[in-house]
Amino acid sequence: MSLFNGKTLMITGGTGSFGNAVLNRFLATDIGEIRIFSRDEKKQDDMRHEYQAKMPEVAEKIKFYIGDVRDLQSVKNAIHGVDYIFHAAALKQVPSCEFFPVEAVKTNVLGTENVLTAAIEEGVSSVICLSTDQAAYPVNAMGTSKAMMEKVVVAKSRTVSPDKTKICCTRYGNVMCSRGSVIPLWIDQIRNGQPITVTDPSMTRFIMSLDEAVDLVLFAFEHGVSGDILVQKAPACTIQTQAEAVCELFGGDKSKIKVIGIRHGEKMYETLLTNEECANAVDLGNFYRVPSDKRGLNYDKYFNEGDTKRNPLTEFNSHNTELLSVEQVKQKLLSLEYIRQELEAVKKS
Repeated sequence: MSLFNGKTLMITGGTGSFGNAVLNRFLATDIGEIRIFSRDEKKQDDMRHEYQAKMPEVAEKIKFYIGDVRDLQSVKNAIHGVDYIFHAAALKQVPSCEFFPVEAVKTNVLGTENVLTAAIEEGVSSVICLSTDQAAYPVNAMGTSKAMMEKVVVAKSRTVSPDKTKICCTRYGNVMCSRGSVIPLWIDQIRNGQPITVTDPSMTRFIMSLDEAVDLVLFAFEHGVSGDILVQKAPACTIQTQAEAVCELFGGDKSKIKVIGIRHGEKMYETLLTNEECANAVDLGNFYRVPSDKRGLNYDKYFNEGDTKRNPLTEFNSHNTELLSVEQVKQKLLSLEYIRQELEAVKKS
């Protein structure tokens, strides 16, 4: 019997890439119900028809709720009877958040506050919130809003007993072939006979698959302590390496890769654990756990009873993690169903 046997799981922002990955993983298991909470009725209708066609025997387990995390009442309307929540609703595009930072705050910060408030009031057992490497040492509006989201998660975890509602956060880097990511754009460019475009060849990024993103959330669900931020020990690669791997798989011309320059708010490398977080991070094998600071606001006693021990780990970023070669990136790409389907389409055309 699994932890999800007969349970009701709600996914905010559930029509996105992560929500689809969860459905593919869990819909045919003993889970009782999966609620998709989002504001786009067209995407919900597309998802409804997709799963009725490909998984008709279990598609009735999916329930769709129109709503917006910015609206507390709409979250409350969808949350009755929910056991667990995966909170994935967010504004994620770096340039758009740069131009509309208040919108990022409304969704990423206040939206998270609403989800957690409703979950605590309703007695939801566990809430796992999805964050990003952009939240560590943020330099843009998206990362800053996600950093504030993490602060909301940790603060809320202090206000409720973990026996009632456990609240954790996961932080991860680029998810390959997720909606709005660069690899589908490159494939389209190659298909249309255009040179593929990169921002800066030496830029590094953590890379992981959607399945690995789901694995991280499940690890947090099973092993996280309320207030934790959990991180996967992900590999990375340069943008040039990733571009060359896509060219080799899809017949693009590597010599014609076009450099267009860094976009608004981008960094040359991303960080999954800051130097400050490393001081207390716990190594859990394939993952790191960053426990929340459980001290109160009375700091006076810590001047007399300080802790001088520090974890020897330093900042964990996409420059100092394992950097993959072109061949390794190709193998990682070939493990993705999306890439295999696109390659099959190329063969048939």
